[in-house]
Amino acid sequence: MSRGQAGPIFLALGGFLAALGLGCGDGGTERDAPIPDLTPGEGEVAAAPLPEGAQAVSFLGEPLHPPELPDEVKTSRETELEAALADLERDPEGAEPLIWAGRRYAYLGEYRQAIQIFSLGTDFHPEDARFYRHRGHRYITVRELDGAIADLRRAAELVEGVPDEVEPDGQPNPQGVPTSTLQFNIWYHLGLAHYLKGELEAAAEAYRRCMEVSEHPDSRVATAHWWYMTLRRLGRDQEARDLVAGMDLEALAPEVIESGAYLDLLRLYAGSGEGAQGVVPAFEPATLEGATFGYGVGNFHLYNGRTDQAREIFEGIVGARDQWASFGYIAAEADLARMGWR
Repeated sequence: MSRGQAGPIFLALGGFLAALGLGCGDGGTERDAPIPDLTPGEGEVAAAPLPEGAQAVSFLGEPLHPPELPDEVKTSRETELEAALADLERDPEGAEPLIWAGRRYAYLGEYRQAIQIFSLGTDFHPEDARFYRHRGHRYITVRELDGAIADLRRAAELVEGVPDEVEPDGQPNPQGVPTSTLQFNIWYHLGLAHYLKGELEAAAEAYRRCMEVSEHPDSRVATAHWWYMTLRRLGRDQEARDLVAGMDLEALAPEVIESGAYLDLLRLYAGSGEGAQGVVPAFEPATLEGATFGYGVGNFHLYNGRTDQAREIFEGIVGARDQWASFGYIAAEADLARMGWR
């Protein structure tokens, strides 16, 4: 199914929301999209119009449009979205149909639609942390960090003292094994939002809390990677080294399913960065794994004083535009904004 053939799917949502008295912005109308001032410790934002068809404006001032998906992937995801919208039509206020409709839109790169669905969920289910968790994630995607932090903090409040729950995967790994939980995702994304803003103490505390609820090996290595980078940027080098030294990486490795790039980066850190001392390791920035690994290597260069090598890697990552929703891409973009984009 082509995007043109999928048009009725998107129109169906518009009619559904209109019936509820809500708008349905599809990225095609101008609105104010805040671009954070990424200077650490400052929270000022500047407004810029969102260009037609764009989902976001990058930290470098560039419009970001939904990435092109391979035909087979797009067809599969559009089919899943149709099914989710059918469920939503049958139960317009149901928490599960709302969550899955939002998630399915996001998997197609329609992040603004996803945010609208999750916002509807917060109206119908204001005590359900899942809607704030998912909307917070997508606020990060569209570079609205203040909104992300507010949502994720609210989600954290709602789950305080509540047993954790496994979060089902919308795009299952080959083993079909979910690797994360609701509380992991809340703290993980909150840490990232603070990290991107340069609020490193808050990020470190979020990652500390995240590690407490990181049960699966994938969750543990992902949390450790971002926590390590945050500690290094704070100058807490010994604490960062102790974090990695306290993990038996080779014991974890056989059970890591999705986070191989994070595992490789932790091995790099454990080996004092040998192999990253002058030659940029080979990676393919146009892939999710490449953007993830590349950002870690570039960041390692950066806090070890090799700014030119870091910039070279970050520029390579942001040059691969289809990965603009990945965390490695967003972080590289934020760092380039701080360095002064040329």
